[in-house]
Amino acid sequence: METVYATGAIPSQEEAVRLYDSVGWSAYTRDPELLVDALVASLSVVTARVDDELVGLARVVGDGLTIVYLQDILVAPSHQRLGIGRELLRQVFEPYSEVRQRVLLTDHEPGQRLFYEAMGFREVHDLAPRLNAFVHLDRSTE
Repeated sequence: METVYATGAIPSQEEAVRLYDSVGWSAYTRDPELLVDALVASLSVVTARVDDELVGLARVVGDGLTIVYLQDILVAPSHQRLGIGRELLRQVFEPYSEVRQRVLLTDHEPGQRLFYEAMGFREVHDLAPRLNAFVHLDRSTE
């Protein structure tokens, strides 16, 4: 069972919706056209496929010069804990290794914290000098 990674290959709307639904990200799948438009507008998208089935995706947004945001990284539950997420993260950030700020927001789950810390990320309150992080979420779209 070989995993094939591709950069810049935007999945079909059906594939994207199936993958995002598989991890419970229904805020994305309520508007499938918007989801695909967001993927197309991303700075970079890396996909993972097994037997031609989309099983993972990572995408970054930003200017690619001074800041890059990891907007999404997801792996189908049936393929988690196989190193796919780690490889997606490595590949999606690889072209931006010189970018000073690589940022992400994620759910407050212990497993996610462990994964991102293993990948070199730190929570802003753990950094010196101290940093603040702010976000404004429009709850009406959830």
